[in-house]
Amino acid sequence: MSFFALGVNHQTASVELREQVAFNPERLKDLLAVQHQHQFLNDMVVVSTCNRTEVYAMAENAEMVLDWLAQTNGIDVKQLSKHVYRYEDAHAVSHLMRVASGLDSLMLGEPQILGQVKTALSLAKDAEVVSQNLNQIFEYAFYAAKRVRSETAVGSHAVSMGYSVAQLALQVFSQPEKLTVMVVAAGEMNSLVAKHLAEMGVAKILICNRGQERADLLAQEINERVAVEVIPFTELAQHLHRADVISSCTGSLHQVISFIDVKTALKKRRYKQMLMVDLAVPRDIDPKVETLDGVYLYGVDDLQSVIDENLAQRRQAAVEAEVMVNQLVTQLITQQKVHEAGGTISHYREQGEQLSHVELAFALEHLKAGENPEKVLENFAHRLTQKLLHPTSMLLRNAAQHDDPSHFEWLQENLDEIFQNQRKPKQH
Repeated sequence: MSFFALGVNHQTASVELREQVAFNPERLKDLLAVQHQHQFLNDMVVVSTCNRTEVYAMAENAEMVLDWLAQTNGIDVKQLSKHVYRYEDAHAVSHLMRVASGLDSLMLGEPQILGQVKTALSLAKDAEVVSQNLNQIFEYAFYAAKRVRSETAVGSHAVSMGYSVAQLALQVFSQPEKLTVMVVAAGEMNSLVAKHLAEMGVAKILICNRGQERADLLAQEINERVAVEVIPFTELAQHLHRADVISSCTGSLHQVISFIDVKTALKKRRYKQMLMVDLAVPRDIDPKVETLDGVYLYGVDDLQSVIDENLAQRRQAAVEAEVMVNQLVTQLITQQKVHEAGGTISHYREQGEQLSHVELAFALEHLKAGENPEKVLENFAHRLTQKLLHPTSMLLRNAAQHDDPSHFEWLQENLDEIFQNQRKPKQH
């Protein structure tokens, strides 16, 4: 039985194929519930996100895992096989650690993937398709991800527009809990801005969008974490003065925030500083706003240069993280080998105890028969030593006959070291 990682991601498969093999939680829950009764593949975890679908499983071979992934999604195995990657044992452990740490993500170092992998494990555990061995591998991967996060800078630099705006607000204003934020347009970009700022604990978010439905939807998504108010788009200029941070991304062909609007807002604010971020192309905010005292204006190009620099720093930190992951993989594999050897060692010791009991009984019979105790003890020691050392002698003899002399040399060196340590006087 080996540990396999098999799947497709943004590097190996098109969006269309990734959609075909994706699982939603409800469907996956039903599949795993049935899989619990499967005779050959019942020890597995499935990770499915927008950028990847992966199966981690203890199985006899990778084909079993591939067949399951193809059959459950109604895809031809040969077609799927052209796009999947597969790893086994140490390589599979390394891949899982890299995924959990964000080193294999489309956006290097993104933090969401760790939570997604944890959710996948929890779902599989609920379905009772996770063995102790598989669970140990995942828990160690989480430990590796935590080490990578805390000991390297892989995830410490903003590399998305939404997160960069939030970080910029923290740099300009020292007390985020007092900030009022306005997002002009509630599209994907500004939704991310609003969510990041809500997580950072701002006081209030004003949503100004042309369509009421989209504004209400965003408000519902964030209102549990922050106070929210939806403002009609026609009243944008009237409410500008209320915002400390303004992020605009409308997609309009014309500027929606004029120089006069901002100048008027500043006066109403008694010239308290404002951070304005224009994420739109063409621009939403009149560039002349930058000349006003108390206004910090940032555009897409400004943020992109910061993101590029941060991404370069993440890539540099990723080299250090990769080394850490390789070390942790080696540690886990070593622990597993020692654990597996424990059964063999225990069995070997039991055999030694049995031999000892047999020889002791044999010696006691001779003592009862009146034979010389010294001779009996000498014979007991000799017979027991011969029987205990017989397996070692056989190993040495077979190793000496092997084509590769390193087998014999390794055994010889290690046995010499063991015997030398045994001859050393023990401290009492």
